Order: sequence, then structure tokens, then C-alpha cells
Amino acid sequence: MSIPFGYLFGGAWLLWLAYWGISALHVKSAVRVESAGSRFGKYALPLIVAVLLLQNFRALNGTFLNDRFVPAELWIVWLGFFLTIAGLAFTCWARVILGRNWSGVVQLKEDHELIVRGPYSIVRHPIYTGLLLAFLGTALAIGAWRGLIATAIVAVSFWRKLRLEERWLCELFGEQYADYMRRVKALVPWVL
Repeated sequence: MSIPFGYLFGGAWLLWLAYWGISALHVKSAVRVESAGSRFGKYALPLIVAVLLLQNFRALNGTFLNDRFVPAELWIVWLGFFLTIAGLAFTCWARVILGRNWSGVVQLKEDHELIVRGPYSIVRHPIYTGLLLAFLGTALAIGAWRGLIATAIVAVSFWRKLRLEERWLCELFGEQYADYMRRVKALVPWVL
């Protein structure tokens, strides 16, 4: 009997999306929001491309995008699955700690709070860290170069997004945020 990994990965991502959508219903009102055009070009379009790269389209057969960067071993798929689950769980932990301050787009909220506890004491942008880990896990399980390219696209998109977020947070919180930036790395603990 074969393990239905497509359903396992798809189910994990769909459960995460459902949680994400439901938890977005009760957030604080925004007082400053990045423009829709900017968001689409910098974040939405790259994410769409990345998600499409994770799909197994027949048109990609015979291209380097479907060439493997890891051997087709069951333990590698399981490792990818556990990395995906760990990444998604990390984002959920961060989302719970962020509470009503959360936003899916770059914005400042009414009575915006600087959260530095929980996963925010490990990295400044734990939702991005978790999603990058989940994309990397999915890419590892797929084993094809298209997965790594998708992860790189997401990483560049998140890096651009966090730069704007941090500029706005520095304007809002001043030295308090600058001190936080000196103490805690952006995406990879103690590294980046």
C-alpha cells in the first residue's frame, strides 16, 4: 500500500489556510496600509508563481524544473512532510501570539503593539520563517528543482515585505524597535 503524500501535504496546507482565514476575522482596524498595486506586484504575484511551481504540471516533464535535486527516497518525503508541519505549526504559534495585531498585508493597526514574546523572541518574523520552512519541506518532498525555485521566490518576496514592515515599525516604535532588531534576527535565529 502506498502512502498518499499528495493528500497529506494538500490536507496540511488546506487546514492551515482554513485556520488562517478564520483567525483573520477578528483583527484590529488598520490605520496605515500598503497600496494594493504594490502588494500584488511584490507579494501576491510571486506567491502565485511559487504555488504553481509546486504543482506537477505535465508541461514541466522533461525540463530541468522536474529534475531531482535529491534522490526519490521515502525518508526524504517524510522529512519534507515533518518540516512542512513544523513550519506551519510555527506560523500558527506566531499568529496566536500576535493576536489582533495580525495582518496579511503590510499595515499598522489601531493601538498597534510591539510583540516580542513567544516565537517573536526567536525571530522577528516567525510567520515568514515558518512559511519558508513549510515551503522548503514541501520542496524537499517533491524533490524537483521547481520546489527549490518556488521556495527562493517566496524568500525574496518575504524579504521585500519585511523590509517595508520594519521601516514602518521603526517609524512607529523608534528606538524600542531598533533595539529589538539588534537583539533578534529577522528570519533565521542567530544568523539572518
